[in-house]
Amino acid sequence: MARVLVTTVPFGVHNSFPFELLESTGVNFEINPLGRRLKELELAEMAAETEILIAGTEPITAAVMDAAPNLRFVSRVGVGLDNVDLLAARERGIIVAYTPEAPAPAVAELTFGLMLSLLRHTHVANLKMHRGVWDRHMGRRLSEVTIGIIGTGRIGSRVLRRIPVFGTPRTLVNDLDPRHNLVPELKLEWVSKETIYREADVISLHIPMTKNTHNMIGIEQLRQMKPDALLINTSRGGIINESDLHRVMSEGHLGGAAIDVFEDEPYGGPLGEIDRCLLTSHMGSMSIDCRSRMEIEATEEVVRYLRGLDLQSRVPEEEYLSQQMFRG
Repeated sequence: MARVLVTTVPFGVHNSFPFELLESTGVNFEINPLGRRLKELELAEMAAETEILIAGTEPITAAVMDAAPNLRFVSRVGVGLDNVDLLAARERGIIVAYTPEAPAPAVAELTFGLMLSLLRHTHVANLKMHRGVWDRHMGRRLSEVTIGIIGTGRIGSRVLRRIPVFGTPRTLVNDLDPRHNLVPELKLEWVSKETIYREADVISLHIPMTKNTHNMIGIEQLRQMKPDALLINTSRGGIINESDLHRVMSEGHLGGAAIDVFEDEPYGGPLGEIDRCLLTSHMGSMSIDCRSRMEIEATEEVVRYLRGLDLQSRVPEEEYLSQQMFRG
């Protein structure tokens, strides 16, 4: 009988259907008993007898796979794959699936929430009010600024489609695959990333982690930005160099930043010292509906695997090629 280990946290909290699906197959399944993101050694020990992982953002490395010789299938709850060594999985005959569409609406909406908070300084006002300081901040409206979106995939395109509700601001866009009629209501300007760094008032990142995007934004790029520019990252940790961001913000550059994802999580670094840097805990996908959909889709793939049916969300070849390029 197959043994399933559910490592992602939370799981089945708001919708019990994933448990019902697993129970319907008759498999033995275990839930991460630590209730938090597992470290590599913890996962290696816990997965020793496991055939199937329903995984989150914990590191599924070659060492973990070697410690779990029976592992044959990983179903990732989410879209990011930088925590899964796809090449090592392929070498060991381990199939990997994911849920690329499910988290997109929630991440796009959180991005908008962060954008509006930065523009109106609500996060800073909240901190000051809790300290007993009454300070009325002068902000800006979305329709009156230049917005720069880097990456127009599942999430970036959703962010763009929501902008016209607030007006028709100047919108600068960068992507490897420009789609000029993506949002007809906006006169999208397809430009270089450098143009966005120089000219945008609000810059939002929606790109995967690759060899080309790791530390894509460092000292040079940050200093190209306007002194009062606002920077948002809800994509992947490591795209913005966190040390460089702390340095330039400590010097007074940038009007604010909102960071939801970090190179090492949970994050406890020096960006927390800067009030105008809004930090959230990798919670872009954490809406009840999207989280439930992610968990259900990942579990449905497990059921298909166990029953020998065709998988619907097997990780595509381009993701393997991307990791191969990242390693050079």
